[in-house]
Amino acid sequence: MLIDTHCHLDFPDFEAERDDIVARAHAAGVKQMITISTRVKKFPTILAIAEKYPSVFCSVGTHPHNADEELDIPVSELVALSQHPRVVAIGEAGLDYFYDNAPRDAQQIGLVNHIATARETGLPLVIHSRSADEDMAAILTAETGKGAFPFLLHCFSSGPEIARVGVELGGYVSFSGILTFPKSEELREIAKTVPLERMLVETDAPYLAPKPFRGKRNEPAYVAHTAAVLAETVGVSVDEIARITTENAFRIFSKMPRV
Repeated sequence: MLIDTHCHLDFPDFEAERDDIVARAHAAGVKQMITISTRVKKFPTILAIAEKYPSVFCSVGTHPHNADEELDIPVSELVALSQHPRVVAIGEAGLDYFYDNAPRDAQQIGLVNHIATARETGLPLVIHSRSADEDMAAILTAETGKGAFPFLLHCFSSGPEIARVGVELGGYVSFSGILTFPKSEELREIAKTVPLERMLVETDAPYLAPKPFRGKRNEPAYVAHTAAVLAETVGVSVDEIARITTENAFRIFSKMPRV
């Protein structure tokens, strides 16, 4: 089996056929999915999806693109919302200096607030990091010094140094369809340096469909293609990478029940 550790089933792209999308994921061997929050103010929608499908779980948090919209949401509220049994993670939060849709100081404050929530709850923080390696490494290092917290670097497409720092601090690295792209040689080289016990796979659906679906809408079933390329990259069988990444997912998302 496989677990899609990061998708966005609440997005409009899926609304008309969500039942079929979940069914196709199951048929492809994807037995569990985590649909990820981008705005706390839309959390009820996310939660309703996780409550409808037994194989779907969710997170609670604010994407860095929206950080400045939700700085008024205290850590205590995030902690309270995370107590729901379907919530298995915090985030996604982080830094995105590529688009800079929110002021960088707001992104940094939001990230630190989400780290505090992960530290208090013990739930893993789903980290979005793009074009911000230096600041992300500095914040993760400083915050870990105040007290460890579980985290993963989602949809990894950064440089080797932030991968190294993340792993050294106890984090996980999650690979998306980007890993399958022909021009992702450097990313595949980085994947070879990540310990097997720290690897995860995801889709980030509806974005970043892997080969052979590149350019089309992504969906959780397609995580199998990313897993196959990851297996080839690190030199293990497809069955073995499925076993490894599933075990890793249950370890970091420890609140999610095993199937």
